[in-house]
Amino acid sequence: MRTETQFEGLPTGVEAEEARAGFVAVAMSGGVDSSTVAALLQEQARAVIGLTMQLWNQRRLPQLQGDGPAQHRCCSLDDVYDAKRVAQHLNFPHYVVNFEQQFEERVIRPFVDQYLSGRTPIACTNCNTDVKFEPLLRMARQIGAERLATGHYARIRRNDTTGRWELLRARDESKDQSYFLWGLTQEQLSKSEFPLGELTKDEVRAAARRVNLPVAEKPESMELCFVPNGNYVQFIEAYSLERGSPLSNTSGEIVNEDGDVVGRHNGVHNFTIGQRKGLGFAAGKPYYVLAIDREKNRVVVGDDESLRSVVCEVEGVNWISIARPDAAVRAAVKIRHKHVAAMATVEAIGEDRARVTFNEAQRAITAGQGAVFYGGERVLGGGWIGDGRKKNDADRSRH
Repeated sequence: MRTETQFEGLPTGVEAEEARAGFVAVAMSGGVDSSTVAALLQEQARAVIGLTMQLWNQRRLPQLQGDGPAQHRCCSLDDVYDAKRVAQHLNFPHYVVNFEQQFEERVIRPFVDQYLSGRTPIACTNCNTDVKFEPLLRMARQIGAERLATGHYARIRRNDTTGRWELLRARDESKDQSYFLWGLTQEQLSKSEFPLGELTKDEVRAAARRVNLPVAEKPESMELCFVPNGNYVQFIEAYSLERGSPLSNTSGEIVNEDGDVVGRHNGVHNFTIGQRKGLGFAAGKPYYVLAIDREKNRVVVGDDESLRSVVCEVEGVNWISIARPDAAVRAAVKIRHKHVAAMATVEAIGEDRARVTFNEAQRAITAGQGAVFYGGERVLGGGWIGDGRKKNDADRSRH
């Protein structure tokens, strides 16, 4: 496989400028979506070059592999070969770029560290912001490609009035991936294309079949690329052991809201906010995880009503389609990918922080997840949900 510095076969010198003028690099995962993007761009008489990211050494953590590699994971070795097959079928150059170091530093380590701190992170958002776009756009420019196209279901447009690039929901709401893209910058949006944003999944499949793509019937990827067996907890434990910091003495108390001990746990990384099953103790009524206290190594449980909050604070906010507002704005806010966006007031409370006050209490607002602000079809901005149920309760009492 070629690494990120190996691009044999591309023209050089003055001829390169002419030969590569108008090139668009396609981020090819080996799935039907990104492969169809390449085919659609070719049909528009665009010059295409394929780039596939090598993100994770599949031979690492063999204890998690089981009898064979898990199916339907993105960015596996098979996906690399599938991307190569598509490029050969459509007859355009294809290269594998090695981003393993960036991926581990910017995605895997933060993922593990946040889980161990009691948060529930979103690896896909970090991957999009810190690996797929920033380094891949830089790589595309190095080989002469003017733009980067991906298989994301979202849309981009330029607002001629404000001069800003805007991120919009996909036309197919069931496939919309704008929730994972809130971290993109104006520069990244200006150089990116999402050709599937106007299409439904059925239309994408039909296009793939029409040009006989070898991956036209390939199932969708469902699991994280670096978790071979789909078990996050086992991955965190194996990865921690591999890097010389095995998890030990992680047991602690499970307490109710009054502080009474109702059970014990074997590590806070085994729990997420809102979890009901697998708590490890029996009770006469349903209990849900309300909070994870890493400092005291405790898991706090309670009833469903206590799981609901009106207010959360968001950090690392990136305002996309609008500039950071001076006054509070009304927006529909998603606190999870599958969450139905709920109306709220969003107030910027610093350079990169915001307070979100929902019209109605929302269930299981979880630290480490993304809160994404929508104004109609536009993504106004987004950020990471911060820690602290106490803050939520204090804010709720003031509203």
